[in-house]
Amino acid sequence: MPETIAETLAAHFDAFRYDKLPDETLKAVKRLLLDYLGVAVAGSQTASGKAARTFAQSAGGNEEATLVGDTKRIPAPLAAFANAISSHSVELDDIDVLALFHFSPPVYSAALATAESQGRSGKDLLTALAAGCEMMERASKAANNSLRNRGYHTTPTCGGFGATVASALLLGLKPEEIVSALGMAGAQAGGLMEMYGPSMQKRFNPGPAARDGVTSALMAKYGFTGAATIFEGERGFLAAFTDENDPSQLTADLSKPYQLDIEFKPYSCARPIHNAIDCALEIRRRDNPDLDRVVGISMARHPDWAHYHQNPKPRTYHEAQMSLPYSVAVALTDGQALFAQYNNARLGEPMLRKLSEMVDFVPDASLPRGVSCRMTLTLDDGTEYVSQVDYPKGSIQNPMSDEELRAKFDSLTVPVLGAARSAEVADKIAAVEELGDVGELMRLLSLGADAATTKANAPA
Repeated sequence: MPETIAETLAAHFDAFRYDKLPDETLKAVKRLLLDYLGVAVAGSQTASGKAARTFAQSAGGNEEATLVGDTKRIPAPLAAFANAISSHSVELDDIDVLALFHFSPPVYSAALATAESQGRSGKDLLTALAAGCEMMERASKAANNSLRNRGYHTTPTCGGFGATVASALLLGLKPEEIVSALGMAGAQAGGLMEMYGPSMQKRFNPGPAARDGVTSALMAKYGFTGAATIFEGERGFLAAFTDENDPSQLTADLSKPYQLDIEFKPYSCARPIHNAIDCALEIRRRDNPDLDRVVGISMARHPDWAHYHQNPKPRTYHEAQMSLPYSVAVALTDGQALFAQYNNARLGEPMLRKLSEMVDFVPDASLPRGVSCRMTLTLDDGTEYVSQVDYPKGSIQNPMSDEELRAKFDSLTVPVLGAARSAEVADKIAAVEELGDVGELMRLLSLGADAATTKANAPA
């Protein structure tokens, strides 16, 4: 019988070795490690992060993995669950290019918990992260855009496969065990796009994917077998989650180096809003308009995204992070859109409300990219200021520098860990390939008993 897709992928990832990974891949996953841990530390102190930490501790169990931003170590699957939610709680986690999913909440949360529980090295971790990210993106390429258009959230739905592969490598699974783990990952795949609004719903989605990735790999290690036809089967992943798909993307060019295109967020909101924020920041910097004289804000967006993120009156900061009008307003007033700007206490500010309610959305198919925006700001004398952004800050074409990523990391971790501990964590990440035990890094992210109530510089 011919190999199934899962069998082909299992053999591919089983052959991963640190010294065979391209330098570009190693750099990409290390940069993302810094970004992930910064976001997770800050997110651990939000209300959603606290709830996840409380739940993860409630069952007790072996002290296997660090609960980021807490004083406890807990079983690896539960640490992966809570840390994934924390890392998705401030809307500053990474982005892929095609589906705008987030690599790190499912894949990194699962990998770090597994690596710490197994005493694996930094090189082992980086190898597993590269494999997990590749698996997640391959699944997305095979399933999107149909998966997203049917209402499924790519981050958990495809992220569970990535989390499983990363954990499988760190557990030292054999190829046939990786196949079984992928089968179990598919059995647990899920996550709905019905997650916007004033609630914390969106924060939850990567938690089960990270936990299930660790669980699937562990179950396979213990001898549980899973379906080898999980991807292409009659009732498999692609058939269940898509109307149109391309299974060949799962195994395309396996003999060639895989290019991981990871983008980073400088602004604390949904990625498709970033183009509009960059428009607002450019007009503010270049034209310095008198905001009291603004009478209109027209936002042309490509039809792919023109009807999303339109809420001009967010009720909570969760909702504000999904609001293009609020994000544009705060960028115009503050000159930035960091987590501090998305604060419940600010949602009713007169100028922010005034500017938000002025934003008018105009679908424009002539824009070159799905996330492109062209903003026109009009003053009371008819003066117009225009800015168009096709590639937002943090994109592959307009990247954040290493210095900018470090500044972001510091802004998120120093209020929680303190300057000295934050710098120590950054140094460990910079030399993570030299670590004999990933636990040396992770335990730095645990708060001492005297610091357990430290608050991030962020709304609850």
